[in-house]
Amino acid sequence: MNLISIINLILIAGVIQGFVFNIFTIHISKKKPGWAVIYLNLSVLVLSLNNLQAWLIEIGFRTNSFFLEEMLVPWYMFILPTFHAFLIYFLRIQNKVKSYIPVAIKIFLVELIIRIVCIAYVYYLVPGLDNSSIQDYTQVEEIFNALFNLFIFYKCYEIIFRKQELYTFINKYDDISWLRIFLRLGGFVFLLWIIAIIGYQITGNRLLNYPLRLGISVLIYWIGYQGFFRYHKVKDRISIRRSLSSNSGLKLELRTNNNQISSSNQEEENYLAELKKIDHYLVDKQAYLDPNLSLESLADALNMSPSHLSRIVNSTTDYNFPDYINSLRIQQAKKLLQDNEFCRYTIVSIGLECGFNSKSTFYTAFKKFTSKTPSQFRESTC
Repeated sequence: MNLISIINLILIAGVIQGFVFNIFTIHISKKKPGWAVIYLNLSVLVLSLNNLQAWLIEIGFRTNSFFLEEMLVPWYMFILPTFHAFLIYFLRIQNKVKSYIPVAIKIFLVELIIRIVCIAYVYYLVPGLDNSSIQDYTQVEEIFNALFNLFIFYKCYEIIFRKQELYTFINKYDDISWLRIFLRLGGFVFLLWIIAIIGYQITGNRLLNYPLRLGISVLIYWIGYQGFFRYHKVKDRISIRRSLSSNSGLKLELRTNNNQISSSNQEEENYLAELKKIDHYLVDKQAYLDPNLSLESLADALNMSPSHLSRIVNSTTDYNFPDYINSLRIQQAKKLLQDNEFCRYTIVSIGLECGFNSKSTFYTAFKKFTSKTPSQFRESTC
């Protein structure tokens, strides 16, 4: 099997993967798809259709219909417009940034009409069905679509790297670093596209299209899965945070531990009183849910020194300061995991909204305090 055959195999495998992704996200997933997921699915779908068309050409698929032989549908020109639409809905800035989907649809329809006219002209008026005029149009169409997609790519780049003020709300739930990686890699793929167009103009050979197709496929399928799961994680986190803010029944009970102290000591009694003050602050203001909470920031909020705060926690609880805060977070996580209203939310989203920075730190802390993983705990209670 030569290199071209391997790339074609990867191409059709990617097509199948793309269709499976569409079926899963729309029909199998229990979560109702929002506009962000719909546009993300369209990005993957048009890429899959484009690669399927390219694969059929590469394997030498033939039909007796001249019209079908020459009817190359420019699915690829929708890839970036649909991704741009996903981006603005994912970042929740659809009221601030316009979508280019209507423009893309108009261009797509115009290109189809022009191609149909070219095919009809050759079929009825050109002796020997010489399709050189159709090939010339295909080159012009590709160059135009490349320029149009380059413009859309720049608009995506501008949003992510230059207009962060538009999506400060989403930054509370997702650092969008994965989108920055995608756009940087996308710039490299665009370079491959330009090289492929120039290479064909010089050599008349489509060989440089292979790395382009492979690069686009890997990139889009990766962003498809990333975008789908990121979108639902952000959506879950927003819902959980609203519930934590509005539902007083989910607030934690105060958790003073006085097993280690004697009330006969005045200093220890003072420490107990101060610990209650700390507990009230953390619980009432839900400060423990802040992943950036530190000994210094909490001490500053309570108008005490970090060393004094640390001494109170160490003297009146079974924990050091990090474990003390994590114990509050785990209490909240347990309440959410065993609440039927939160069964449909992902465990990662619950952990992040309870103040943990990552899935790994949440799982480690949960196992430490409960001797179970969050998944095991949910299965036994929810």
